[in-house]
Amino acid sequence: LDGGEIAALRARVLELEDTLGIAPAPNIFEGQKTLRIYNLLARGELFERLAEHDGVLPIVEGVLGRGFLVSSLSSIDILPGETAQPMHADDQLIPLPRPHVPIVCNTMWAITDFRADNGATRVVPATHRAAEVPQPFGDLDGTVVAEMPAGSVLVYNGSLWHGGGANTSSARRIGVAMNYCAGWIRQQENQQLGIPLDVARRFSTRLRKLAGFGLYKRLLGHIDRCSPMDLLDESGPRPVVGMPK
Repeated sequence: LDGGEIAALRARVLELEDTLGIAPAPNIFEGQKTLRIYNLLARGELFERLAEHDGVLPIVEGVLGRGFLVSSLSSIDILPGETAQPMHADDQLIPLPRPHVPIVCNTMWAITDFRADNGATRVVPATHRAAEVPQPFGDLDGTVVAEMPAGSVLVYNGSLWHGGGANTSSARRIGVAMNYCAGWIRQQENQQLGIPLDVARRFSTRLRKLAGFGLYKRLLGHIDRCSPMDLLDESGPRPVVGMPK
């Protein structure tokens, strides 16, 4: 991201934190000194553009295949004094034997610099091939701190062990987590109800499909044999060719 995009995203996140009255969560996983805003795809064109970023989507498609979806889009503002987040894998609630085919591919956009002292994400390389999920607390052998300047993006397999770092600095660390999933599993956020229809109607065709208003392989997600995208258009529903009756 360029300097203007970074400044605009930072300002918008801080504005939303204020207007929505965002407070830290009462649990250590989300962070007791961390501010999180969910459902960002419904909160402005800045986030819509991030979801469609041309530098990221080809990478995600290479991991997940065609027809992938936006799973969730949230901001994560780690405040000074926050402790390290428990290590986890973003797909660990999916009951599949490990390792398995990629089903989640996530990105973390740095809206401020990510440093070891301000809560940069910690990752354990190659653990997406592990046969188990991590023990949640403490650094593990081989942990790497994903330090990066503002405007950078970290892209990782959802099976990778990772967690936010402790913020021992005097400055906040803001990131935007733009997460994707395979088209055949459930999204983390319910985009179809979370995004008002008048907002979804202004989305590009690509973003509508990413949000789950399309069909996966011309079948999954239909409404009376029609694509949900038809309900966003004035033309009305049209039966999908190739759909079983």
